[in-house]
Amino acid sequence: MTPVVYKCLFLCLLFMAPQVSIVYGLEFKIAGTDNQLGGHVKAIGSVSWPRENSCFKPEGVRTCYDGGLELRLKHKVFISDTLVLKTHYETVYSGGDTRRKQNELETEYGAFPGGAMQSEAVEDERRLFDMTRTIDETDKFIHRHRIDRLSLSVHPQWGTISLGRQALTWGNGMLFNPLDLFNPFAPDDIEKDYKIGDDMGLIQIPTPAMGDVQILYVPRRDPEKGDVRWDHSSLAAKFRFATGLKEIDLLAASHYKDFVAGMGLTGYVLNAAWRFSSVWTAFHDGNRDGFLTVCANIDYSLVWRNKNIYGFLEAYYNGLGDRDYEQAFVDEQLMDRIDRGEMFTLGRFYTAGRLQIELHPLLNTYLTVIVNAGDPSCLILPRFSWDAAESIEITAGGEFAFGDTGTEFGGFKIPGSDLLVQPADSIFLRLTCYF
Repeated sequence: MTPVVYKCLFLCLLFMAPQVSIVYGLEFKIAGTDNQLGGHVKAIGSVSWPRENSCFKPEGVRTCYDGGLELRLKHKVFISDTLVLKTHYETVYSGGDTRRKQNELETEYGAFPGGAMQSEAVEDERRLFDMTRTIDETDKFIHRHRIDRLSLSVHPQWGTISLGRQALTWGNGMLFNPLDLFNPFAPDDIEKDYKIGDDMGLIQIPTPAMGDVQILYVPRRDPEKGDVRWDHSSLAAKFRFATGLKEIDLLAASHYKDFVAGMGLTGYVLNAAWRFSSVWTAFHDGNRDGFLTVCANIDYSLVWRNKNIYGFLEAYYNGLGDRDYEQAFVDEQLMDRIDRGEMFTLGRFYTAGRLQIELHPLLNTYLTVIVNAGDPSCLILPRFSWDAAESIEITAGGEFAFGDTGTEFGGFKIPGSDLLVQPADSIFLRLTCYF
C-alpha cells in the first residue's frame, strides 16, 4: 500500500476515533452514524484432469488438486444523509497443482488464456493505489490480502459522486458483455457475487427522461514504469434513457487510448426480455482497422408443475477473434485484452445458453453451455446450489470441454511446440458462510 493510502486511512481513523466504540465481536458503531457490517467465509476445492498433451498438465501429475479459503469483510458507514463510506477487505489463501503449472506458463509465454483461480490473479500494478499485499507465496500456494473497496460517495440533490476503489458494471450481456469495459466476468465464471474493484471517479446524474448520465475516469499506471499514464487510463461516459418499452444505452470512451463507441438496447416481446449490445473499437495508432463486438440475448421464465424455470439464449461476435488460434495466440491486441481481463475467448462466433430449474425453494440446478460456433467446440457447465441453512450455501458443479484437436475448447497447438492449449475437465465443491 502506498504512503498516500496509509495517510488517508490514518486520517479517517483519527477523525472517527473519538466516535468509535466496540460493541461485540466484529460489530462496531460510530456515534451519530448508521453502520452496516457483513461478509463471508468461503472454502472451495476442485479436482481437474488435464489431458495428456495439454500444456496445463504438470509433469508427473495425472490429476490436479486445487483449493482455497477466502474471508471478505464489508463495512458501510452512513456518515450523514449525503455521505457514505464503503470498505471491503479480503484475504485469500489458494493454490495447488494448477497454480504451479500456470506460473511456469506465464514465465515462458506471458499473457496466457485459462488456468489459475481468478482470486490468485488479482494484482494492483495497473491501479492508482497498490492495496494488495502477498503474505506468503510458494510456487504452488499463495496467501494474499487486499482492500477491494474503499470509496466515499456524496449524494447531492442532483446526483452522486463516488471516489475511490469501487466496482461498476455497464451493459446487459448474460455471459458475454461487450459494453462492460471494466473488469467484466468471464463467460464461465460461476462466482459473480463481487467484481474486482478499480480506483476510479464516477459521477451519476439522473435525467428527466427516465434515465441517467454516468461519467467515469479510471487512472491507471504503466505496469513497467509505475507512473500514471493517459494511454493506460480510461475516460468514459454513458447515457441511458427510455423510449416506450425500450431502454437505450449510448457509450463513448477513451480506453487505453483507443476510441470506443457502443450502443445497448433492451426491450420485451410477449413475456420474454431481449437485449442487444454493439461496440466499435478504433485503435489509436491507426496501423490496424478497428473491430466490432456484438452480443444479443433473450430470456424467459415460467412455472411448470409448480417448479420455477428460467432460461436464456445468447449470441456473441468478436471481430478481434481469429479462426487460426495459433495466430490469435500471438495477436498482440487480443492477448493484451486477455491479460487485462477484458476478453476471454479467441474465436469470433459464439452461442450460449443457460437453463435453471428450482427443484426445491432451497435447491437450484443450472446447466450452462458455451459453443464456439466456428469450430465447433463447446464448454458444458452443470451446477447445483443448495441453501443448507439461513446463512450457508453449498455449491457443486463442473466444467467439461468437447471438441476435436484444432478447435478452441478441444485444444490447439502453442506456436512452436507440440503442446495444446486445452481446458481441463474439472469438478468443484464450494461452501460459503455469510454473516
